[in-house]
Amino acid sequence: MQQWASSRQRTAIGRGDLSMPLRQSLRDGLIRTGTSVLDYGCGRGQDVDRLRRMGFEVVGWDPFYAPDAQLRVSDVVLLNYVLNVIEDANERRRTLEAAWALTSRVLVVSSRLKWELNSINGVESGDGLVTSRNTFQHLYSPSDLRQFVEAVTGTRCVSPAPGVVYAFRCDDDRFAYLARGTIADFEWANSQDYASAVAELISFTEQRGRPPLFEEIPDELLPVLGTLSRRSMLEVINKGASPERVVEGFKRSTLDTLLYLGTSIFNGRAAFNNLPLSVQADIKHCFKSYREACARADRLLAKIRDDTYIRGAMRNSPGKLTASALYVHRRAVPKIPVVLRLYEYCGFVAAGRPADWNILKLDHRGRRVSWSSYPAFDTDPHPTLDWTYGVEMTSLEATFQRFGDRPNRPLLHRKEEFLDREDPLYDKFRRLTISEVRAGLYENPTIIGLEDGWEAELHRCGVQLRGHRLVRRVGRSSDSESSEVR
Repeated sequence: MQQWASSRQRTAIGRGDLSMPLRQSLRDGLIRTGTSVLDYGCGRGQDVDRLRRMGFEVVGWDPFYAPDAQLRVSDVVLLNYVLNVIEDANERRRTLEAAWALTSRVLVVSSRLKWELNSINGVESGDGLVTSRNTFQHLYSPSDLRQFVEAVTGTRCVSPAPGVVYAFRCDDDRFAYLARGTIADFEWANSQDYASAVAELISFTEQRGRPPLFEEIPDELLPVLGTLSRRSMLEVINKGASPERVVEGFKRSTLDTLLYLGTSIFNGRAAFNNLPLSVQADIKHCFKSYREACARADRLLAKIRDDTYIRGAMRNSPGKLTASALYVHRRAVPKIPVVLRLYEYCGFVAAGRPADWNILKLDHRGRRVSWSSYPAFDTDPHPTLDWTYGVEMTSLEATFQRFGDRPNRPLLHRKEEFLDREDPLYDKFRRLTISEVRAGLYENPTIIGLEDGWEAELHRCGVQLRGHRLVRRVGRSSDSESSEVR
């Protein structure tokens, strides 16, 4: 048995599904068919077993549970929830160095975070805590973890989610990953004949505002389309594509490219030839030169620091604009002005974006980006806040607050204001708001932001909610005796 100062093996918990960092890696396309994976510090090996069942080539090594597994250089190395259980700071560094040495493409590092401190019972020891089970926890902040990985690997890193860091061996892979979050992907349909394959060419052109490169056409379509000359392809596309849609696609690609180039400054702006081929093609099609594209992106980035400009963009954006911030539902984010998308993406690059958020908050005074979760937004007429995660853009420090277990939680009103007007639920939510205004429920706005205050106003006004309908409260009578408030 490995001798440690604490019982590290006891931190290897059983899970009912894939670990969060592994799910994130799969979602981000880091692990694909043909990718070799090493889980370095795999614990009981559940992630390893499940990846194998999914058809991936994976090896799991652990100093306690799988010490005899053969270590090998792999495309993707997972170092998940390992660093935080090591008592000695020098050993943490050596462990990270060892994992990096085994990485040929990307190292995925994850750790527990400082805001989990309240859920851990323990006594201080060194730079962490020792629990009653004699396990050790050194908790990181998102920025501390990223800076530590960058210092050891000597490379710029990306945080896809709080507590997860990607370190790429090759800058090209890092630039390609960043492009995935800013440049809209085109989902090619499987086409078995010439007509359907041509329809896909036309759809690509309408979405991106330009014809695809040969390299952008999926391999399975090349037997049908690969023999077409560029001239013949353009003739086919010009006959079938809608000019109006192509113009919209051109505008969308222009803005997406500016967004990509604007955020790339945080991770090192690449030479043109090192950019992903799709980005190169968009730049050639949408701008006079790479220099012009970068200059426009830099001007856009500078606008984030202009309060007047930001407030103007917010006034022309979907979402609920208050005296201090803009609140936007996740479904409406693609419709917000590109400078606000850049603002949000800078927050993501700085501290990671949580997976299950649905309300974005952009502060127009303090330069703060927040993502919040209201799990029942679509089904609850007044959903309650479960948690919020935010990053201060001046210091890049991130904070997390949980509200779901509180007895008097914040809740939302006027849900339609968070959506784009074309959202399928907009009209339904707006009808409820109109009936609530008529019933007098918003006459005391300072008290209805929390559950208790809202319930008190419902009683005062003699009404109650039946789904997204407001009905009169009739003592203890049955639902059939309640009439809808209009």
